Amino acid sequence: MTMVYGVRHHGPGSARSVRTALTEQQPDVVLIEGPPEADALVALAGSADMRPPVALLGYVPGEPRTAAFWPFAVFSPEWQAISYALRAGVPVRFCDLPAAHQLALTDDARPRSRIDPVGELAGAAGYDDPERWWEDVVEHVPGPAVFGALAEAIGILREDAEPDPLDAVREAHMRKVLRTTVKDGYQRIAVICGAWHVPALQLRPTAAADDRLLRGLPRKKVTLTWVPWTYGRLSYASGYGAGIRSPGWYDHLFSAAGQPIERWLAKAAAVLRDEGIPASSAHVIEAVRLAEALAALRGRPLAGLEEVTEAARAVLCEGSDLLTVLIGRKLVVGERLGSVPADTPMVPLQRDLNDQQRRLRLRPEAAPHDHDLDLRKPNDLARSHLLHRLTLLGVRWGAPREAQSANIGTFRESWQLTWRPELDLALIEASMWGSTVAAAAAERARSLAAAATALDELTALAERCLLAELGDALPAVLTAVRDRAALDTDVTHLMAALPALVRAARYGDVRGTDPARLGEVAVEMITRICAGLPGAVASLDESAERTVRDRIDAVHSATGLLADSASRERWLATLERLVLAGRCPPVISGRLTRLLLDAGRITAGDAGTRMSRELSAAAAAPAAAGWAEGFLAGSGLLLVHDDKLLGLADGWLAGLSEDGFAAVLPALRRTFGGFAPPERRAIGEKASRLDGSGRAPAVVADPGDDLDEERAAAAVRAVAAILGWSAAWPQAVIPGRTAAAGQVVLR
Repeated sequence: MTMVYGVRHHGPGSARSVRTALTEQQPDVVLIEGPPEADALVALAGSADMRPPVALLGYVPGEPRTAAFWPFAVFSPEWQAISYALRAGVPVRFCDLPAAHQLALTDDARPRSRIDPVGELAGAAGYDDPERWWEDVVEHVPGPAVFGALAEAIGILREDAEPDPLDAVREAHMRKVLRTTVKDGYQRIAVICGAWHVPALQLRPTAAADDRLLRGLPRKKVTLTWVPWTYGRLSYASGYGAGIRSPGWYDHLFSAAGQPIERWLAKAAAVLRDEGIPASSAHVIEAVRLAEALAALRGRPLAGLEEVTEAARAVLCEGSDLLTVLIGRKLVVGERLGSVPADTPMVPLQRDLNDQQRRLRLRPEAAPHDHDLDLRKPNDLARSHLLHRLTLLGVRWGAPREAQSANIGTFRESWQLTWRPELDLALIEASMWGSTVAAAAAERARSLAAAATALDELTALAERCLLAELGDALPAVLTAVRDRAALDTDVTHLMAALPALVRAARYGDVRGTDPARLGEVAVEMITRICAGLPGAVASLDESAERTVRDRIDAVHSATGLLADSASRERWLATLERLVLAGRCPPVISGRLTRLLLDAGRITAGDAGTRMSRELSAAAAAPAAAGWAEGFLAGSGLLLVHDDKLLGLADGWLAGLSEDGFAAVLPALRRTFGGFAPPERRAIGEKASRLDGSGRAPAVVADPGDDLDEERAAAAVRAVAAILGWSAAWPQAVIPGRTAAAGQVVLR
C-alpha cells in the first residue's frame, strides 16, 4: 500500500501529522521530495551533532555559483519523516528530479511563478491572510485526516492552473522512483512531498510517457553536502521561494509541550528583560488573557501569531512598535543557526576554517555579535588575521566597525560577526585558491596583484596582506606596486595610493611584521609626488580642485605618519614653493597655506597677511571664497582661537555685495558645515561681537560693574612689571574713563 502525504514544506501542523501518520502506517520505505544524490547523506541526520535548521547544498565543482539549497527545520515534515525512518530502521530515499538535472537547466527551463495554493485556498475560504488560514485549518487540526482534504482541494486548483513544464518533469521522476520502489519489493510505501504534487503522483500515467519527459535532459556533475542554515533564511524576507513568515513561531508551536500561548508570551517577556525593559509575570498573565479574548472575538479556535503579537504590543511593550519589532526579530523569525557533524563531507578549506574556529573560540552565530580585539594578545591577533584573510577571499563573516572600548589605539580592532548560510558556498568557491585559509588568501592576493590595473588598488592590497599576515604574498604585491609606480605618470594616482602604503609601513610592527620594505616603496613614491605636484595642481576645474585638495591632505597626513624626516621635509618644502609661486588655484592655495601654518612653517602673522591679501576687495568673490574654503576646511578651531583671522573673514564678508554674497554662499556652507557643532557655536558667539570692520572690537567694561580703579591699576602695574613694560603704562590706560560714556577701555 502506497500513501502519499501532501505537506507544506515548513509547517509544524504538517510535521506533527506526518509523524502521526507514519507511526500508524509503519512503512517499509520512506520517499521524500529532494535530490536523490543526497541518499548517502541521510544517515548523518541521525547524528547528535546534527541540529536543525540545516540544508542540503548541491553545487557544481568548479562552478560553485551554480548551486541550490534544500533547507530543513525541526518542524519541516520532511525532517520528521527522516527522523522517523532513522529511528525505525527503514530506508529513506529522495525522489525528486536529480540535482544533476536541476542545476543544468537553463533559466528558460526553470519554474515560472505559479499560483500560491495556500493563498488561493485561503482566499476561497474568505481569509485575506494565507498564514492565518493555514494556522486555523491545518495547524490546529490534529491527525492525518487533513491530508485527504488538502489533496482534494489542491486537485481542484490544478485543474484550472496552467501546466508547468518543470513540474511535469519533476513529477515524472517522482513516479519513476515510486515504480522502482514497488519493483524492489516494498509493500508499505510512504511518500512525503509538497501538497501541490499529490494529484500528479496519484494520477500514475504510463512509464513510457514519463520516460519521454525525462529523455534528453541536460545534466552536470554535482556534489551534495549538509550545511548549517538559519531561521532568517527560512523566512519570506530572505527571498526563499518556499519561505514562511514566522519560523521562530512555528518552531515554538511544534516544540512546546503544552500551553503554547503562555510559554510564548513568557519568552517575549524574557526578551524584554534581557534588554533592560521591565516585564513581570503579571504582564504575561494579562497578555495571555488579551490574546485569548482577541481569538474568541475573531472566532478563531486558538490564539494565533496575530493575537499574541497584538497582546504583546499592548501589554508587554506598552504600545511601543520598536519593542514589538525586537520581539519579532528574536522570536517570531528567530536567530537560530543549525550545526552539522564533523564528519559531514566538506572541502578542505571548510574543514580548516572549522578547526580554526574551534581553536580561536570563534563560534559561528546567526545573530550579530561584536568582538573587540586586542592585537597585543596572541589569540586576538590570530582572530584578526583569520577575519582579514576570509575578507580577502570574499567570505565576509566579519565586518570591521569602530572600536567600542574606551582604550582605543592602533593595537585594537573591532568586528561584528554574523554567519550566513551562503558563506559555506563562498568557502566552496574560494577553495579553488588553496586548501587552508592562509594558503588560499595568499594565492588570492597574488592573483589580485597580477590583475590590478590601478596603483591605489595595489597599495590597498599590500595593506590587506599586512593585516592578514600574508608574508608569502607580500613580495609579489610589493613587486607589482614598484612596477606599476614606475610606469604610472599620473601624480594623482601616486597620491591616492600612498596613504594605504604608509599605514601598512607605520603600523606593521604592531602586528609583528617587518615594515621596512613598505617604507622604502613609500619614500620612492613621495619623491615622485613632490616632483610632479606643481604640474598636477595647474589648470584644474572646480571639481578637480577639491579632489586634488583631498589628496594633498591625505599625502600630508601620510608624510607625517611615515617615520622618515627627509621625506617630510621634502614634502613641506614643495608646498612652500607652490605657495610662493602663486600659481595654484584658490582652493589649493588656501589649503597649502593652512597646512604650512599647522606644520609651523609660517607664522600666524604670515597667514593673516596672506588671508588679508586673498580676501581683499580687489579679489573676485568666487576666488576669495575658494581660498577661504581651502584654508578653513576641516576644522574651525583656527577662527575660534585667532581673533585676527576671524576679524579678517568678517570684514571680507561684510564688504561683499548682495550678488557677491549669494555667489560665495554655497562654498561657505560647505566649509562651515564641515565644522563640529561646538566649533560653529563658538565661532557664532565670537562673530556676534564683530562689527564688519575687519578687526575685533575693544572689550569694554560695563560702567555699572563698580570697577575699583586703584585696585585695578595695582594689578595692571604688577602684570606690566612681569612683562617688562613701562611703569607709566598703567596710568595711561586705567584712568581712561570718557566723559560721555563713562567706560574704561582695556586694549
